Amino acid sequence: MTTPAHVAIIMDGNGRWAKARGLPRVAGHKAGVEALRHTVRAAAELGISWLTVYAFSSENWSRPKSEVADLMGLLRIFIRRDLADLHKSGVRVRIIGDRTSLQPDIRGLLEEAEVLTAGNTSLTLVIAFNYGGRDEIARAAQQLAEAVKRGEIASEDITPELFAEHLDTAGIPDPDLVIRTSGEIRLSNFLPWQSAYSELIFQPCYWPDFTREHLAEALREYTGRERRFGGLAACDVAL
Repeated sequence: MTTPAHVAIIMDGNGRWAKARGLPRVAGHKAGVEALRHTVRAAAELGISWLTVYAFSSENWSRPKSEVADLMGLLRIFIRRDLADLHKSGVRVRIIGDRTSLQPDIRGLLEEAEVLTAGNTSLTLVIAFNYGGRDEIARAAQQLAEAVKRGEIASEDITPELFAEHLDTAGIPDPDLVIRTSGEIRLSNFLPWQSAYSELIFQPCYWPDFTREHLAEALREYTGRERRFGGLAACDVAL
């Protein structure tokens, strides 16, 4: 198996990383942003074409207001400070998630990142922000239902492929590999449709401790697996 074209990461454990060091949670989130910077560079160096990161879920709004404010502030800083470097490195930025309820300045920053980097080709960084997989699927279903009501398509013509075109990830290949840090073993509403046949790797380190070697280790484990997509292995067919 070759290097995965698309790797998705659930960046988990910032708060626990900070707690273990007697630091406020925001310190963990700041360290997590630094880990993201290193991971984007490592992904490009290791031949990954698409990198999707779970930056802020639609459920994260339930966290304390002070922590949400800190996370929004870090997003502003990340885009304002790193966007020029990402653009210079040929990184294209895509945003998935529901933008309708975001503050205007946040929405504007996300759109600016997409527009500025739209022509870049070295690596596509997909940022899942205010994203929830169930919400994404519900919004896609609503769009298709409205299209049927307007007579633009017939309900019997809806296929999985057509449905996928109405997801936030339209035009983005499904992830070959999903990595989650912190030792938690679940997807937490992250890309449930798209990860149906993804390989899953759960690493025990907290996200701020995630390094290039952790990513390389996950890629090595991935290459040792066999993806059958519901079919049979070549040796089984031969038998």
